[in-house]
Amino acid sequence: MLDKNKQIWFIGIKGTGMASLALLLHDLGYKVAGSDITKYTFTQVPLEKAGIEVADFAAANIKPSGQIIVKGNAFKDDNVEVKACEDQGITWQSYPDTVEEVVAMHTSIGVSGTHGKTSTTGLLAHVLGEAAPTSYLIGDGEGKGVQDSRFFVYEADEYRRHFLAYHPDYQIMTNIDFDHPDYFKDQDDYTSAFQTAADQTKKGLFVWGGNSRLQALKTSIPKYTYGFEDTDDFQAVNIDRTTTGSTFDVLAHGKNIGRFTVHLFGDHNILNTTAVVAVAYTEKIPLEDIQEGLLTYSGAKRRFTETDYGDINVIDDYAHHPTEMKATIQAARQKFPGKRLVVVFQPHTFSRTKKYAKDFEEILRDVDKAYITPIYASARESAGDISSEDLTAQIPGSEVIDLANIADLTQNHDSVIVFMGAGDIPKYEDAFAKLLQK
Repeated sequence: MLDKNKQIWFIGIKGTGMASLALLLHDLGYKVAGSDITKYTFTQVPLEKAGIEVADFAAANIKPSGQIIVKGNAFKDDNVEVKACEDQGITWQSYPDTVEEVVAMHTSIGVSGTHGKTSTTGLLAHVLGEAAPTSYLIGDGEGKGVQDSRFFVYEADEYRRHFLAYHPDYQIMTNIDFDHPDYFKDQDDYTSAFQTAADQTKKGLFVWGGNSRLQALKTSIPKYTYGFEDTDDFQAVNIDRTTTGSTFDVLAHGKNIGRFTVHLFGDHNILNTTAVVAVAYTEKIPLEDIQEGLLTYSGAKRRFTETDYGDINVIDDYAHHPTEMKATIQAARQKFPGKRLVVVFQPHTFSRTKKYAKDFEEILRDVDKAYITPIYASARESAGDISSEDLTAQIPGSEVIDLANIADLTQNHDSVIVFMGAGDIPKYEDAFAKLLQK
């Protein structure tokens, strides 16, 4: 149980969710510190900036009293601090259980779904923050606590059913496309987790109307759909897509409630924005605050982040599932309609690559040039019976690329180059950027 008189020690503080939670609790007045691997990660920058101690793993970090231990999901008995807890009979609490304590303190909105969680959570937190004090927790390593906050917005991760620790007031569900085949048995097993999450939501559920699985969820609370169809409770209409973003009207139960502009690209971001408008409208946020929040939102980290190098535009995106990849490619074509589209894709985990190999091949055959890095091996999966060469063999003109031949990318002039993946693909992007800056 959280206690401001004790130190909250995070085992694995540099994980994206853990770093976000540490920042949030620090802002709310808790004493926060933690440990992790020595390797640099982008999530440690805001921790250090906030003055939060980030130590190397060591048994001595675990004290017999005066601490509350929050353990990252990835760390098991072979971690020296986990073992120190067990040796001393010290209990820990999980990341989800700790988040649930914060959920209970606020009017809370969870954002779940296979894709779009981070983008939608960031946008919702920004929009609500225009109108009222809002704390948030985003899976890209960003967390912020605001004293006496009215709202708490958080990303609800379905992996290993972690989001079932939460009982929010509202929940947005963006889609239910099967993922995490290393844990969930099949689509039915995956969908059942979302049904339970819906059951645990207290006041209202907002779901994309274009997803039949979301439509089929049973609820005892109001369920609102958002989307492009006349049948949706919140419908985006009169859409104007440009190279600077998208502008559209939203109908709430058939009534036009206003026109909104967002500097984001692709139909998926119109859907995400409509979901945010729906929640804000339901909570009676003033129209002007919603419009201003959308206009001033600049995007989440690693979600269509752009850097320009002369005639080469580089996009960094977390997309690693076929649906996300299609959405990112559509967004790139909207913003850069006259440029060659080059994709550098890092497959994420062997089980996901094997399950979606045909989809990856089909998607990448449709871009002007595709490069595929070696498959990212996660801590859960170190090897598999599929390779990047298996993919490139089915994609005409594609190549396997690694750090050793990253210079091959420099021949792609007058192009937009999209680096996409959920592993360590930023290292390829950084190496390419250094070549362009010479």
